Order: sequence, then C-alpha cells, then structure tokens
Amino acid sequence: MRMSFLIYCEVADNAVISAIKKAGIKGYTKLEEAQGEGTETEPKLGTHCWPGKNNLLLMALDDGQVQGVRDLVRKLKRDHPRAGLRGFLLPLEECI
Repeated sequence: MRMSFLIYCEVADNAVISAIKKAGIKGYTKLEEAQGEGTETEPKLGTHCWPGKNNLLLMALDDGQVQGVRDLVRKLKRDHPRAGLRGFLLPLEECI
C-alpha cells in the first residue's frame, strides 16, 4: 500500500477532485487553506502580496492503484501547469 499526497492551488480543486473520482478513487481526505512555497509556482501565503492558498489530498492506495494515480498526476500537471500540483507517494505500512 502507498499513501498518495497531493498539493495544489485551491483554484484547481474542481479539476483535481473530478479527475480523482473519474479515475475510480473513492476515498480521500482533503485539507484546505494550506500555505507554503514551492519550486514551480509563486508562494501561496494568503496575503495581499502572495495571494492564494493550497489544498492537500491524502489517499490510501492499493498497489494496483499506484500507477494510475501517477499517470493521473502527470496528466493534471500537463493540463493545469499553473496549479502548482505536486504529488508524493509514501509507504503505507498498515491501514486500520
């Protein structure tokens, strides 16, 4: 199992959630209004100088879902280059 962790600009939320659901991912946890700085887009700090915020998605994936999510993230990055989408895959030892 793996934990997929996505970070993206809040304005891309509909596109990301729709794509995840269309890919057959039924379970996720979304955290809203995250702030931070990355390497591919401007900072998202929720201020006048650095407006905007990020959303985070956490998804526990079976091994058979991992490649599909990788492909999905790559497609979303191509289709929405300004969304600042970053995807991470972490080992998930156990889901209780």
